[in-house]
Amino acid sequence: MVRASLIGAPTDVGAADRGASMGPEALRVAGLLGALRARDLEVEDRGNLSGPGNPWEPPREGYRHLTEVMRWNELVYESVYRELREGRLPILLGGDHCLSIGSIGAVARHCREQGRKLRVLWLDAHADFNTSELSPSGNLHGMPVACLCGFGPPQLTRIGGTTPAIDAACVRQIGVRSVDAGERRFVHEQGLEVFDMRHVDEMGMRETMELALSGMEADTHLHVSFDVDFLDPEIAPGVGTRVPGGPTYREAQLCMEMIADTRRLASLDVVELNPAFDVHNRTATLAVDLIESLFGKSTLVRRPVWDGPAKSPRTLSAA
Repeated sequence: MVRASLIGAPTDVGAADRGASMGPEALRVAGLLGALRARDLEVEDRGNLSGPGNPWEPPREGYRHLTEVMRWNELVYESVYRELREGRLPILLGGDHCLSIGSIGAVARHCREQGRKLRVLWLDAHADFNTSELSPSGNLHGMPVACLCGFGPPQLTRIGGTTPAIDAACVRQIGVRSVDAGERRFVHEQGLEVFDMRHVDEMGMRETMELALSGMEADTHLHVSFDVDFLDPEIAPGVGTRVPGGPTYREAQLCMEMIADTRRLASLDVVELNPAFDVHNRTATLAVDLIESLFGKSTLVRRPVWDGPAKSPRTLSAA
């Protein structure tokens, strides 16, 4: 039985809008704990971390709320690392996406110590590969991937003790459809692997996920960083940065189900849910539904069929 822990990080210090701080409670109200336990997970809710409030100030030297973002990520890092050391699967409930600096920093350290490979699936409408020189806003929720790859303020790039925390080669971004001009050039320069929505439109979600999941071996730790604005805002309005043209409900379900088929999921972020923009907690309910699929909910019982360590998984319905 998988042992998992919910860690709430109720903050929006890295975001452009207020409200993501209410995300953890919205997911709880939508029944996340019970849904996971129904999937035969042993789940403990660790409650919410307590960090600095949002001062709602303008950027300073290219970064907005850097001191507060640093502290929240230190708290997340410590909590996620503790759960991993105890053999538990940490589920971070955000909060805005800047928090993934701490969570993935902790995962990367754990993988180094365990001699395991790391694969990060970044499900997001945005590349989040900005820097202070490239960002028009200074909002740090647009910079976490860059910070993890060593590009950013030392207060964030050194969280976890190693700079960079990860190599860009371990990241696969899916669903991207909004990238700033300077950020786009930087993404290409660093060789970040991005399966944008044009790729999904042309090749379909199945082939996209086969490519994103290919090459994982038995010792691969799979981390999913699920920004709720990955979804099309027609089905998920409860986010601060809506970008039209995202995955449909069925595309998103297929994405999650194929991740579940790998049986490699070992840590998860759920971020940028903003109840202030939602309608009757509709987006939180959808997020819980998709998280259930990440942990094995499907129409039929399915078993993984592997073609080998360098290939993608296929699945067959169990008779």
